[in-house]
Amino acid sequence: MAGFFKSLFQRFTKPNIDWDDLEAALIGGDLGPRLALQIVADLKSRQRTLHGADIVQVAREHVRQILPETAPTLDPLPGKPKVLLMIGVNGTGKTTSTAKLAHVLHQRGHKVVLAAADTFRAAAVEQLTVWAERLKIPLVKGPPNCDPAAVCFDGYETALKTQADFLICDTAGRLHTKHNLMEELKKIHRILGRKDETSPHEVWLVVDATTGSNALQQAREFQKAIPLTGLIVTKLDGSGKGGVLVNIQQELGVPTRFIGLGERVEDFQPFDSKRFVEELL
Repeated sequence: MAGFFKSLFQRFTKPNIDWDDLEAALIGGDLGPRLALQIVADLKSRQRTLHGADIVQVAREHVRQILPETAPTLDPLPGKPKVLLMIGVNGTGKTTSTAKLAHVLHQRGHKVVLAAADTFRAAAVEQLTVWAERLKIPLVKGPPNCDPAAVCFDGYETALKTQADFLICDTAGRLHTKHNLMEELKKIHRILGRKDETSPHEVWLVVDATTGSNALQQAREFQKAIPLTGLIVTKLDGSGKGGVLVNIQQELGVPTRFIGLGERVEDFQPFDSKRFVEELL
């Protein structure tokens, strides 16, 4: 038992539980008010003396019911590249996660093309260029401050021409509150749709576990602009947080696809809900 559940177990050792305190602790673990109330109501309905282990067990049961047993698989499409759009705010680890995802797919034997469409930030293009060279993965980029949608368009052309299995587009780290940047994201979506009306096939939001409920707010706003199909949760390495991915799944129905547990390429893994509930949360 680790992370948030461990702290919960240690905090509530006495049988006379302060329900307000427990509710606050559950919300503080980023599980959200809705789930916190459900867990507290369930515990209150059990007509017996409760201890820390009971609280953890009931909380785990509720989390398991919310999270899918298995994450959707990421498989290539026949005859055309599968397009993944990586979105999120600055500082979440979006560009690094883009490169790490490309590495995972490359290791599985797939041909991958990267598109450096975060053209608002020269450092992001440079960062992805370094990763691409290190991982030996083709990268499409344009001149500084060029149209991000044009980079994604060129990326698709390259992926199609080289018969790549996946095109992964790294987009600008836009604040979810900035209208013009959200409109730019919609434009990228439209331009990719011209090449293939079903594209982009995946839209993944990268969130930082340590930002807690702010990550949920980001997911809400991005979901309004462009339908999300998945979540990448970074910085799950020992913060004791992570409940926000449960919160986002419950409220928006967006499944977590990969998690980041550290800086190394190997610290980026497909999401395993069973391991998450038992070890990380």
